[in-house]
Amino acid sequence: MMPARVLSIVCVALVLAGARTTFAQPVVAGSTAFCLYEIPAEESGKRRWINLGIVQYVEAARTEVKISYGGGAFGSGYDVRIPVTSMDEALTTLEKMRKAAAACR
Repeated sequence: MMPARVLSIVCVALVLAGARTTFAQPVVAGSTAFCLYEIPAEESGKRRWINLGIVQYVEAARTEVKISYGGGAFGSGYDVRIPVTSMDEALTTLEKMRKAAAACR
């Protein structure tokens, strides 16, 4: 009789331990801390990505989409300029960025 009771206590403990682990470590599709978005390649052909988690602001115009990121004190930071031919193309680029960022949530 005693071994059956011990066995059932162990089983309950294992089930509860598994439940805590499941809730403590949810499966996440992406991360806002490391959310990559590919930008146009350099003239040398080198492929580049920016981390959307550190973008400060984005400007859209008829000729380019400007992404400012990584800025800190004293004007440090970087800009990426993506050439476009129309405001519609600029808005399409922004929509692609928005979808990439949404996938990182």
